[in-house]
Amino acid sequence: MTEIACSSFTSAMGHPRDLERADRDACFELLARHFDGVCREQFERDLADKNVVLTIRNGDRRLVGFSTMLVYETKLAGHGPVSVVCSGDTIVDPSAWSSPVLPREWIAAVNRLRRAYPNGPYYWLLITSGFRTYRLLSTFWRTFYPRHDQSTPPEQQSLLDALAAQRFGEHFDRAAGVVRFDRPQVLKPHLAGIAPQRLADAHVAFFAAKNTGHARGDELACLCELGEHNLTRAGRRMVFGPEARGL
Repeated sequence: MTEIACSSFTSAMGHPRDLERADRDACFELLARHFDGVCREQFERDLADKNVVLTIRNGDRRLVGFSTMLVYETKLAGHGPVSVVCSGDTIVDPSAWSSPVLPREWIAAVNRLRRAYPNGPYYWLLITSGFRTYRLLSTFWRTFYPRHDQSTPPEQQSLLDALAAQRFGEHFDRAAGVVRFDRPQVLKPHLAGIAPQRLADAHVAFFAAKNTGHARGDELACLCELGEHNLTRAGRRMVFGPEARGL
């Protein structure tokens, strides 16, 4: 695995098959500590279905976060070839929330992966039941869908629907724009819910209204084009460092 240091945390990217048993156990334990409805069989199945895993460790080398993804190329009726990053299990322990290590390494990782998947536009297919993850879209990316301040253009809606249907089949409710699994993973009480003051944020309020079943594990399907042109200033600083502040 490729390892990168960021402040007191260290991140690494590799293939799930290369995870040592202790790291697989630590990932599962972290996920189970923060989600209800987690079982080892489902975790291993999701892990085997992905081709990238990012891990985060603190200064004591304890695993405090991970994210899996499936990166692939596909062709869809009515669309040309596209390259896709589809997110899988992702969790960061609250002790590491103040660190930018996961978004920084995630953005760096997808930039590196683009070289291996060069065909067509490059999209992030994100499904999320948590407002914190949805909020990352507006923090680091200029354009994404769905969103509170702009209707999804027909071409982007068609692409989002086609990718979500291709990936999640009957679990994708096209009308609602959400994915409902038979055995959803639901945030535990210490992470669940949206505090009333957070609803003052238009993005969070939109997420709550658009994904009314988030508390029971419904996952809002989102689409974001990945590319330097679509990074916000915060996103550019993640990629290029403080010298990008004025860009």
